[in-house]
Amino acid sequence: MSQALATIQTEQPVVNRERALRILSKSLYRDLRQNGYEPKQIVALASELIAQVTTDMTDDSTLA
Repeated sequence: MSQALATIQTEQPVVNRERALRILSKSLYRDLRQNGYEPKQIVALASELIAQVTTDMTDDSTLA
């Protein structure tokens, strides 16, 4: 998974980043399911990630 993150963090065309994000999300989902997380728990994780991004975006817009 760290390889996928490294791929996302490097400078590359948008198409490659989108592909890397799809690969990362599938890998993360598989890892979570293999470690016993239920779909509801994964949805809760996704919701928390969205909340964090939303907060970050809100903070950025107030600084501008």
